[in-house]
Amino acid sequence: MSGVKNLETALECTSFSEPKSLKEGNLTAYLHKADKSSGNLNIYANDSKASTNASQVLNSIVQVTLPEELVATIENTTVVFCMIISPKQYENVTDGRIIGVSVSGKNVSGLKSPVIISVRVGPLVSRKPKCVFYNFTSSNFEDSGCSTRWITAEDLVICSCDHLTYFAVLMVSPNNVSEKDKVVLSYISQVGCSLSLLFLVIAVILYFVKWRSSGDQSQKVHISLGVALILLNGHFIMNDLVVNVQTACIYVAVLLHYSLLATFTWTAIEGFHLYMLLLRVFNIYIRRYLLKLSLVGWGFPAVVVILIFIIDKNVYLNVGSSSGNSSNTEVCYISSGVVKNVTIYGFFCVIFAFNLGTLVVVVRTLFFKRHVFPGRHQKRRAKDVCTILGITCLLGITWGLIFFPFGQLSTVGLYFFCIFNSLQGLFIFIWLCLSKSTSSESQENMNTHTTNT
Repeated sequence: MSGVKNLETALECTSFSEPKSLKEGNLTAYLHKADKSSGNLNIYANDSKASTNASQVLNSIVQVTLPEELVATIENTTVVFCMIISPKQYENVTDGRIIGVSVSGKNVSGLKSPVIISVRVGPLVSRKPKCVFYNFTSSNFEDSGCSTRWITAEDLVICSCDHLTYFAVLMVSPNNVSEKDKVVLSYISQVGCSLSLLFLVIAVILYFVKWRSSGDQSQKVHISLGVALILLNGHFIMNDLVVNVQTACIYVAVLLHYSLLATFTWTAIEGFHLYMLLLRVFNIYIRRYLLKLSLVGWGFPAVVVILIFIIDKNVYLNVGSSSGNSSNTEVCYISSGVVKNVTIYGFFCVIFAFNLGTLVVVVRTLFFKRHVFPGRHQKRRAKDVCTILGITCLLGITWGLIFFPFGQLSTVGLYFFCIFNSLQGLFIFIWLCLSKSTSSESQENMNTHTTNT
């Protein structure tokens, strides 16, 4: 943007007798002498031309209106309009379009009648527009002094700002979260992931020291999910430590993507295993069952990550923090939106649908048992609730919170998402301990019954 500022200064010093439209590469510029007799000054622009005459600009995309209050004070002064289109450099800016308006020798701010910038935008899918300006001091986009009006039926965004500078329309999440909430959510995630990591490591140690001899297949599946979560939580915690070290950041980005896919895959395997237990009960024998599950659980994510790296290695190479625009990558993660949508959101949606169906079957089965054995209804209530909560955790159902619209409760929804998912490892540890305790108690009761008999 510093180069643009120099160009703007050069244009302000350019001598011209008539309004002039310039086009060079991704830059469209317009020079105009202000005349207070004209009232408001309107500048229209498309990707190749700009003018104060709307009829000369077919299918205008941008319209800038300078209020009469401003025009009256800048008579015979050069007004410079610049529009830069650079989607790669400004990926979070709608169409990568930056719009600048300046007046020679004047710092314009605190206007009572705002400058109006109208921009036609394409469909923003799940995001919404936000009017911002570029702060050359902080090298960031900010929104102070600007308001946003979005006319969705016309795909039109109207920005009203009380100053002149370079403006843009950012695509932002519809759930605006304050900076304070972001900090709190970050702390919750870090603390929750640290607790999950600690207790999952303890669970794995207990498994190899005490529980492995039981030969329980379900427990082996649970431990595999726990290992996937150890990788996920560990690399998530490392993110802030290596975000400014490019080589380490690439490593974390690759492993974070792999461990997230592995976690989702193992939650799907949990659903499949539970489905087999419910439907086939005693006839669950499959040759090398756990080996086949492990090949899917660990092999499938590896294949996906390797293929992505072969097809476009920049997905992982272009990560880390960089200054100069609002699209900074502040975490070591995938840099491609398409890859995220397909391999993360799309993949999880399929798994979520399957696991949610499995959970419904489990709940129906538990209620069916209550009707068959009405006398045991009260005794089983607490156990059934714990079973449903435990299975909900193992199936990763809480990950679905991020996809649900919370409306005005969006921030509350994010708090629930961070709490439940960062503590998923702790919940699995508790589930493993309770299930092992229940199993031991059942075995003791059976031995006592056999001895009495």
